[in-house]
Parts: sequence; structure tokens; C-alpha cells
Amino acid sequence: VIPLVFSSSCSVYGDAGDAPMTEALPFAPVSPYGFSKFAVERMLADYGRAHGLRSICLRYFNAAGADPDGELGEAHEPETHLIPLVLEAAAGKREAIEVYGNDYPTPDGTCIRDYIHVSDLADAHVLAVEKLLTPHPAEGALNLGTGRGYSVAEVIAAAERVTGRKVATRMRARREGDPPRAVADASLAKRELGWQARHGLEDMIRHAWAWMNRTG
Repeated sequence: VIPLVFSSSCSVYGDAGDAPMTEALPFAPVSPYGFSKFAVERMLADYGRAHGLRSICLRYFNAAGADPDGELGEAHEPETHLIPLVLEAAAGKREAIEVYGNDYPTPDGTCIRDYIHVSDLADAHVLAVEKLLTPHPAEGALNLGTGRGYSVAEVIAAAERVTGRKVATRMRARREGDPPRAVADASLAKRELGWQARHGLEDMIRHAWAWMNRTG
């Protein structure tokens, strides 16, 4: 049976409180997206027990950034991810960035997320594949994050520093199912794969900004 690396998500944990999320947390998804990731993880575990499938589920936190060389980047239609939306506002492609909730139990009232550079995610996939091909591979689920959370307000401030431009904001009500905080404990990925994130938030924003300016 061919080994498999599955792109899962921290959304399988739901609202796990203020502490960094570990893989030992119970499944508690609160969105259809989270439930879909949970369902596939369970199917892989069940199939592995029944048929010997080796698999590693990589639980991403918030993927962001672009290829540091500017060759590849993020573009959705419609765009839904925070950093590209903030950069579109900085570039004048949208009038303002909408901030959903400023009354969370966090220092500045906006929700906190752990952002992980796409290059670091790519490195983790290579290491996971290599690990699965060894005689005694790691299996199960691994968190991929930096272990450092940033609020929406902090992301906007970082984008203003990187771009040198002001980002206008509009406040909106909270969205259903958005936990106040989601920050990774990625120590297991370091132990099992020898992996850890190399890029910080400003790297992610800088690389995404460079790609956006290159592609227009």
C-alpha cells in the first residue's frame, strides 16, 4: 500500500482555549471544513489498521506567504485569506480590510492565529514523505505552525510596516465558529521529522507583497 501524506488542519481542534494546541487534544471541529478534515483523518486511521496504510496527517495552521523568489503566490477568487486581503487594501485594490470582531478575549480584541509560511509547509511535506519511506516511519498527525500567534490587528500593523502604506479597516461582527485563538505546539513535528518553521510573519508578508507586485 502506497504511503500517504494528508493535508489536514488545526480546525479539527475547534476552540481549544488559550494554550498552544497539541496533537493530544480531542477532535472538536466547529465548521464543515474542520469536520471534513476530521473525517478523512479517521478514514486514514481506520484503513491503516485494516490494511496497513502508512500515513501522516499534517495539521496546518494558517498558511501564508509566497515563494521567496517570487515565482508562485496565492490568488483566490474570491479571496478569503487575511494576509492577501490586507495586502490588496495596501495596494489600493480594495477600499478597506474587514475585521470580523474586536471583542474577543485577546489583548487587542481581535482573534489570534498562528501563521505558517508556505515554504515551511513544503519542507514539512518532503520530510514527511521521507519519513514514511523509512523502515520505521512516524505515523499519525503532526501540527505545523510557528508556535507564535498574531492577532488580526498585529497582522495589519506588520503589513503597514512592510509595505510602508496605511491599511484602512472596517469593523464587522464576529463570524460564527471563529475561535479567539489558535496557536500550534509543533514540538512533535520537530521530534519526529526534524522540522521547524524558519520564516516569521514579516517574511510571509514581504514575500506575498513581492509576488503581488510582480504579478500586478
